[in-house]
Amino acid sequence: MAIHYHRIGFAQQLAFDNEAGADDALHLIHASGRAMRARIPAGWIAFVMPLAGRLELESQDGAWTLSRGRALLWREGSLRCVAPGQSLWLSLCGPAAAWSKHFRASHSGSAPDLFPSEAACSRDQRRLLVHMTRIAKGAQGPRDAMETLADAFCDALIDSQTDLQQRVQRCSGRTLRRRQQTLLRLLRVQQLIQHHQDGKLDLQRLARTASYSPCHLIRVYREVFDETPSEYAARLRFDRAWRLVRETRMPVCEITEALGFESQSAFCRAFKSNFGVTTTQARNLSLSIIRSMVSPYNSARAA
Repeated sequence: MAIHYHRIGFAQQLAFDNEAGADDALHLIHASGRAMRARIPAGWIAFVMPLAGRLELESQDGAWTLSRGRALLWREGSLRCVAPGQSLWLSLCGPAAAWSKHFRASHSGSAPDLFPSEAACSRDQRRLLVHMTRIAKGAQGPRDAMETLADAFCDALIDSQTDLQQRVQRCSGRTLRRRQQTLLRLLRVQQLIQHHQDGKLDLQRLARTASYSPCHLIRVYREVFDETPSEYAARLRFDRAWRLVRETRMPVCEITEALGFESQSAFCRAFKSNFGVTTTQARNLSLSIIRSMVSPYNSARAA
């Protein structure tokens, strides 16, 4: 087994040939600087982790931002990564066959399936990938230790997907493979929603993404995730609204436009209805006061 190391810096680009998908190696990308670009080919599995700054990502389904502290596990076609500003990011990527070898080394028997996901990067994932990078550039440890670290990294990936593995059992299908395929379809819908939080997605487009009818998508999605796609989209939209109001000084009119509300008054009414406080209160009150106001309100709504 081999792990190829790629270092890219200011304004450099990295693109793998389509033929690279036929190799049996994983590729460790270490990018530091600004204006860097990398393209990961379709058919590969990629773990992408910004350590500083942010990444602009683009796929066939759209474009979105991956910020520091988040990690993306990608296996849905080609992926373009761009660092417009000063940033530091790492990626471990390669064809499924290369990943399978490390999974088999860390788990007896067949390699488990990985599901696409975007979440907070775990401490183990971050430490293992950083350690691999230090070894690859000759700053720490013997080179052959990378294989052992890659096995441990695959263990950490599996641990991070415990919830998704459990949701496979809630999917329809007579066999495990069919249930896994169902979850992959639903996760494709979920990612599309995550990447379009401006309220412009419609149910018809989401259903086409999963190759389901709209009614079937609503039913299956609710069975697996305990909410409909529309409810999930609304929850993400208001989570983003809360962050923009609390963590930025963006004018409310600009937040309204960014989130796709028809008017500022409509956004303010929806914000007050959802959180129990106005946008002005959310910005002016201390965090402890906000928590004391919002928590009982949300508890009452849940009841």
